[in-house]
Amino acid sequence: MMAARNLQQGFKQSPDLVCNNEKTDILLLSYSEAIEKLKAFREKSKGKQQYLAMYSSIFGGITTDPAAMVIPMDDHMVHRGHGVFDTTTIIEGYLYDFDEHLDRFLRSASMAKINPSFDRETIRRILIQTVKASNCREGTLRYWLSAGPGDFELSPSSFHQPSLYAIVIQNPSLLHNNPNNGVKVITSSVPIKAPQFATIKSVNYLPNVLSKIEADESGAFAGIWVDEDGFVAEGASMNVAFVSKERELVMPRGKKILCGCTAKRVLRLGECLVRDGRLKGIRLKDVSVKEGKESQEMMLLGSGVLVCPVVQWDDHFIANGNVGSITQALLNLVIEDMKSALPSVGTPVHY
Repeated sequence: MMAARNLQQGFKQSPDLVCNNEKTDILLLSYSEAIEKLKAFREKSKGKQQYLAMYSSIFGGITTDPAAMVIPMDDHMVHRGHGVFDTTTIIEGYLYDFDEHLDRFLRSASMAKINPSFDRETIRRILIQTVKASNCREGTLRYWLSAGPGDFELSPSSFHQPSLYAIVIQNPSLLHNNPNNGVKVITSSVPIKAPQFATIKSVNYLPNVLSKIEADESGAFAGIWVDEDGFVAEGASMNVAFVSKERELVMPRGKKILCGCTAKRVLRLGECLVRDGRLKGIRLKDVSVKEGKESQEMMLLGSGVLVCPVVQWDDHFIANGNVGSITQALLNLVIEDMKSALPSVGTPVHY
């Protein structure tokens, strides 16, 4: 039996424990009791995702106990949103396009004025070792750089030490979990991010979250951001691409778009469709909403969906409302690319 003490015993006169003239029972926990509570919480809250391993520079190592996968409340990433992150897919024991994601991660940290305590190669080694410790072959590696803990002030002071965190999440393989029939999207009413913040992959995801909730409430898969000039930007966590009437693969350009690693890879892979004549070209350009809705095909590109066909935007069906052949071909190319484990895109984890 836990030896938790009732706060009423020690603070009977405390007005903070009285609400509407009713006494509130609050437990004062020891460290070991709090850990037991965390363990019990994790056991009860198991969902589809399993957290297999976590690295934290705070304790300078890796844990495989989900109850210990925590960060300090006074970390500036928690209470000020001063942190950046990135995600790499684990496919058949390989980290897909890992170095591309890691480079973007470090660019985001620099733009957010977070100077890592480790150099790039050390961070890379830590992340690979975390995956190795997890023994995960199919899942996700997610990692963060934070301004670090130390206080609850607005700006981190000179004594703050930036923190590195990483977690390995076991997920069903993306190779077999893509929407085959296409999805619906809506035009998001949530204001688009300013260029300075749109191009940093930071933890400030409230606009993204609200856009996704809005889509969910509308029975759609995602919201699409449109800028003040009427040009298509991106989804809440994905890039957007189209196949034009001229059979070109087109992706919106602009300063309000985060350059997606998956999108860049898809554009490169799409070059073989140009060579075999299925596409006439590939380019980045401004795309109006009208042009997007009148395209032959529309798709979402991202590490969480790979290449996801869009068959309806608001009340407008894209072309005939069916999944297009180019979208399907690009998805097949990405899947083949991931399974190939080529040295240029696949970083092996030596378990």
